[in-house]
Amino acid sequence: LRGLLCSFQHCFVCGESGASISCRELGCDRSFHLPCAIEGECVTQFFGLCRSFCWQHRPEQAVEVSPEEGTTCLICLDLVGDRKSYSTMVCPACKHAWFHRGCIQTQAFHVGFSHFYCPHCQNDYRFLMEMLTMGIRVPKRGPSWEYDGAYEELYDRHSRCDARQCFCPGGREQAEEEGPWQLLLCCSCAAEGTHRGCSILRNSTASWECDGCAGLGTGKRQ
Repeated sequence: LRGLLCSFQHCFVCGESGASISCRELGCDRSFHLPCAIEGECVTQFFGLCRSFCWQHRPEQAVEVSPEEGTTCLICLDLVGDRKSYSTMVCPACKHAWFHRGCIQTQAFHVGFSHFYCPHCQNDYRFLMEMLTMGIRVPKRGPSWEYDGAYEELYDRHSRCDARQCFCPGGREQAEEEGPWQLLLCCSCAAEGTHRGCSILRNSTASWECDGCAGLGTGKRQ
């Protein structure tokens, strides 16, 4: 029945039928499509009762402050508007961080619920609740870089011999737990390694430093 009703509702933004979102203000009969919300300056709150509002009844930031002339968005660094508006927002905590709605929404999608805070004062709770109320959608997950493998290589341990000439019969990738083919990593950067036998290191040598970190023609032994 709900779907049938929506098929007859027209979006006040584009004029097409199938507008499934209605303004929750009592007595308001405006409906709109979710993709039309930004153009129509509508707000949908993605928490609690998930209420939606048209441009006339949407919540507005209560903080009394206006951006100074030449103020830029902290995220994209382009100029913001000359006052608070649907597209120009401010942090309610510090009142100094200004940003575009689209920019803070992109950041929210990127950092997720656990890392979403003011880019200037780093206030989290008050900033989060204000942005949710203003219709910013904050995914309940960690930051995107924890899921897309962006820093995966940082967790890989170096595992090859970088000596000028490797004498190991099994090649540079072979490593044993002890003996001449035990692989030692640079004690400073851990980004280069050597077999004991390839750098003439005794079994009593506990650590080794690569040429770059030691600043020497050959690695320094300790």
